[in-house]
Amino acid sequence: MDVTADEARSRPRGVQETQSRWAGLGSVMQYVLLLLTALVFIVPLFWMATASLKGLQEIYTFPPVWIPTQPKWENYPNAWNAAPFTRFYINTLITTFFGVGLEIVNAALTAYALVFLRFPGKNLIFIVLLAALMIPVQVTILPNYLTIAALGWLNTYQGIILPGASVAFTAFLLRQHFLTLPTALLEAARLEGAGHLQLLWRIVLPLSRPVLVTGILISVVAKWNDFLWPLIVTNRLNMRVLPIGLSYLFDREGNNQWGIIMAATIFVVMPIVILFIWAQRHIISGLIAGATKG
Repeated sequence: MDVTADEARSRPRGVQETQSRWAGLGSVMQYVLLLLTALVFIVPLFWMATASLKGLQEIYTFPPVWIPTQPKWENYPNAWNAAPFTRFYINTLITTFFGVGLEIVNAALTAYALVFLRFPGKNLIFIVLLAALMIPVQVTILPNYLTIAALGWLNTYQGIILPGASVAFTAFLLRQHFLTLPTALLEAARLEGAGHLQLLWRIVLPLSRPVLVTGILISVVAKWNDFLWPLIVTNRLNMRVLPIGLSYLFDREGNNQWGIIMAATIFVVMPIVILFIWAQRHIISGLIAGATKG
């Protein structure tokens, strides 16, 4: 039951103080849980960053040495020269850029068709899209590999990119957001003579910027960190990507130079961290703009 202001004032002072104390304790517990959750993610990143400047002795020391006493900055050039990371970076940038571009274009067109077009079997296609969300990625590896091999696209950029150009989750995410867009605005644009591509480019996508940026960020992270498919579809060193490139730094006998490996990991992680910081600003601003519209 809701408590009115008069009923709250009529309560004994001790009861009010007890309720205020419990409310304050609840707020403190929430902040403690948030802090612990943040530490779960921050501590490994901090350890990775500091370990990239340590030698093996400091890395294996217990209790842990969190701050290196003599930073070994040479770990970074040693890591870069230990494998052809320049080529790995080029390959990863190409496959991520074009892979994300094709995925977003495909998802936007699919979502627009499922929401704003009328054609037979539209609901059935949406059900198939939902079913595709339940299929593990590993199930599609064999048919994708046989198709790419039959086309002669092994050890090629298109062989890495095209199987990931259609992702059901991104299309589903955009489709759900397109359903919330005001139909009156689209009808007004149609009366002005706008076609479907103009509606998508000038109205639907600008109104969907927060979700679009979120979809791009999810796609970039997935394709930048993809290990299994590029490993299967390539066997040449000059076509490897960054996640596979890290494996070249591990010693088969277990004599790993962890400082150099952590420095190489920084090369892989930092672009994603920077992108997330940039994308987070756009997502928050877009959500605030959407919340203040009447």
